[in-house]
Amino acid sequence: MARPGTRRECMAKWIALLLPAALLAGAWGSQLIGGLYPCEMCHWQRWPHYAALVPALLAFVVPQRSLRGSLVILAALLIAVSGAIGVAHAGVEYGWWPGFTACTSTVNFTGGTAADRLNAILKAPVIRCDVAQWTLGGISLAGFNAILSLGGAATILVLMRKAR
Repeated sequence: MARPGTRRECMAKWIALLLPAALLAGAWGSQLIGGLYPCEMCHWQRWPHYAALVPALLAFVVPQRSLRGSLVILAALLIAVSGAIGVAHAGVEYGWWPGFTACTSTVNFTGGTAADRLNAILKAPVIRCDVAQWTLGGISLAGFNAILSLGGAATILVLMRKAR
């Protein structure tokens, strides 16, 4: 039978891998299938999740237990960074504080004449960082990312602490 610490570490590893993977899959799914184009701050939330996948995956192949634990903790901290950005973005959406960036657009400037590029600009949707495109129960996608990322990171860190 596995030691309780080993089981907790294993659970933390899986959460550190599956949480950012699931949140990225949801973000890409809402973009590609749901038609919700991300604003600049939405993209900011994705980068720490991409980064968290690397140490989370490495934690499954590294043989040294101490290094595995450090990789899982690093993944948790990166997940928490995404959650903190989610808090900042949700605050902008709810009007709690001003935004940090200009709104973004999905304009593609490849090829064509100047008139074609101007037409593309005029037809492109402008994605505002201060307006939630989708909510459930009053919580935006940025808010859900904040809740899930910060909660998941805290869970990983608690599991790793108890595993030691």
